[in-house]
Amino acid sequence: MALTGGLGAGQNAPTIDSYISLADLLDGDLGQPDNRSALIKTFGDQGITGFLKMVGATKAQAVQDTVTYWEEGRLHAQVTFSGVDTLAVDQPLRANDVLLIGEDRVFYNGTSFVDLAAGTAFTGIAAGSYPIVGNLYAQGTDQGSAYLESGVQKRTNDFMIMKETYKVTGSQATNIGWVDLGNGEMRWYLKSEGDTRKRFVDKREMMMLLGQASGVTGITSGEGYFAAIEDRGLVDSDFVTNLTTNGLSAIDDIIVELDKQGATSEYAMYVNRAVDLAIDDVIAGLYSGGGLANAYGAFNNDKDMAVELGFKSFGRGGYTFHKHDWKLLNDPTLLGEGSFKGVMIPMAMVADAKTGDKSPALEMNYKASNGYSREMEHWLTGSVLGARTNGEDAAQFNYRSECNLITRAANRHVLLK
Repeated sequence: MALTGGLGAGQNAPTIDSYISLADLLDGDLGQPDNRSALIKTFGDQGITGFLKMVGATKAQAVQDTVTYWEEGRLHAQVTFSGVDTLAVDQPLRANDVLLIGEDRVFYNGTSFVDLAAGTAFTGIAAGSYPIVGNLYAQGTDQGSAYLESGVQKRTNDFMIMKETYKVTGSQATNIGWVDLGNGEMRWYLKSEGDTRKRFVDKREMMMLLGQASGVTGITSGEGYFAAIEDRGLVDSDFVTNLTTNGLSAIDDIIVELDKQGATSEYAMYVNRAVDLAIDDVIAGLYSGGGLANAYGAFNNDKDMAVELGFKSFGRGGYTFHKHDWKLLNDPTLLGEGSFKGVMIPMAMVADAKTGDKSPALEMNYKASNGYSREMEHWLTGSVLGARTNGEDAAQFNYRSECNLITRAANRHVLLK
């Protein structure tokens, strides 16, 4: 019996043109792409949060739409003249007080001013503020009837509500991509969701730094850190120019102003890279060891702890400055191209004038009550990835935060421009 081939009816015998070589298979559509699955972080770790934590800002719960806090006024008041020989309204001036006007000691008799040394009328007092240095009474006179009440400044700050969303369809949630997100995870939507969360956290911190009172109807916005300093703190708008031109005198100018504010002896400086390097250049030739000081009170007097956290420290005029590079001010997509070059934050507790409680200079508040917190809310809606809130074939990741930042004793903080 003769054997026949395995061709079915109507099939033709194979020819040489029907064959595909191995090389053709590898070079064509059947070849596996030479894919490198590792995700390259082209711009490094781009997260900019951590500033508030690093400077010791605390977290506190709040149960109203506005936080109220109290700040002590100066112990020794000044008398302000709004024009020549014209007292401004509501001045703490009492009969028998003695003012220092320039180098002149001036006695106030209740109706007019008298040169204490000459006993003659003292006129031509220019607009400005002058200190009360004491008082004088004649023998046998009664106690003065007027008295001074301690000055307390009431301050308030509204909350900011911030929201963000990311969405993925059920089909996209099961797709495998080309990029390894770590530990063999290849579902790209997880990368996008993680970046959305990181952007939200970053923007929340930036709003606490850059927030301003809102004039937009229906929108509330608390006072941010920079706005608080600009309103009642110290702003050095020529610091960068002064530093590069005059060196250490730029620091000395700030120290003189800090003395006027009764500042604490330790400060954290968060600056951009240009200022960081410029300060290094200035202090490198002044102290051995690159300008490192011996005072590390903010770090339990442990130099290694300060270095581990990325601080470089130097001392000047009884102050210790712990310098740290601030990534936010170096990022060209954020504040890297703006006028803000750094801040100087007092590293000490401040007392609440109303309660006496001591608190850090910076405090982040968030709305919370009865176990429900709006500090950082995160929830899923949709019908995939465990969500069962509606029939949409998708999962929506929702983020929400209601918070604000309180800057206590802003007069002791410095904004560098």
